[in-house]
Amino acid sequence: MTCLDPSPTGDSDHDDVHLRLIWPQWQGAGKSSVQAFAPEFPLDVARRGYSVGTAILEAVLPPHDGPTATAPVTLSDQGLEEHGGVEAKAVILDQLAGALRVIREQDPARITTLGGECSVSVAPFTELACRYGDDLAVVWIDAHPDIGTPKSEYPGYHAMAVATLTGHGDSDVQELLPANVSPDRVALVGLHSWTEDDFPNVAEWGIRSFGPDELRTSTEPLLNWLAATGCSRVAVHFDLDAIDSNEVVLALGIEPDGLTSAQARRIVKDVEGAVDIVGLTIAEFIPRQVMHLQQLLTGFPLLSARTARDDL
Repeated sequence: MTCLDPSPTGDSDHDDVHLRLIWPQWQGAGKSSVQAFAPEFPLDVARRGYSVGTAILEAVLPPHDGPTATAPVTLSDQGLEEHGGVEAKAVILDQLAGALRVIREQDPARITTLGGECSVSVAPFTELACRYGDDLAVVWIDAHPDIGTPKSEYPGYHAMAVATLTGHGDSDVQELLPANVSPDRVALVGLHSWTEDDFPNVAEWGIRSFGPDELRTSTEPLLNWLAATGCSRVAVHFDLDAIDSNEVVLALGIEPDGLTSAQARRIVKDVEGAVDIVGLTIAEFIPRQVMHLQQLLTGFPLLSARTARDDL
């Protein structure tokens, strides 16, 4: 797919617009993985934990100097059926189209996205790819490769995010996107957990990967790769399950032996020192303690909807 109106130099009346996109999408997280990684919660509570996490990110991060917009996300259970190997395909298509509309209303030069499961990077990163063309690379910090396809055993769309970004996703999803990123301009950082049916896609498509041990003491291998792409702009996806779960559990996925918090901060800082970061996504935040508190307070007096007794 080729962008209809690429702007490699970023020349426009919106060169200074930095959009903060709030996108609490949860439907892309496959039912099986939610049940496996968050068995302490009822399924409907665990799935919607992404919405809770997005709200907390919005509350605790510094104020944003620029427009903030929210992509529409439904909390209903409609549209969650699997079609063509993609779980919740109907609602994912609808919300992807909505997110793209929200972004295009602002025509931003930079996008920070607060999510939401991993697929929330697809809309902003492909819009940035449309704007910057071959001058955009992607650094995907994640324990998992996210290179599944509708032919994969696991139908969760959040595990297809990189495949979709590089043009290998579901055809109906691909038709909505303004552009793709060439696989040779995508690096998977912190990768150390995958399913055997998907991992061959990394080599076949030409995606570069860096395990945690390759970057524990230095970011130089990643910076050398980035220099070789010739790109001056980068979009960074930060999945919180990239952080070693032995240190802290932040995401749905509980993955030991990943990057430490200090290592992740150093990698992002070093990338920022080398290129212009025009996109940043924070994804997969599942605030378990807050969700336990929600469960604890469910049904407490004066916290629920009004009842007939309230009017006595």
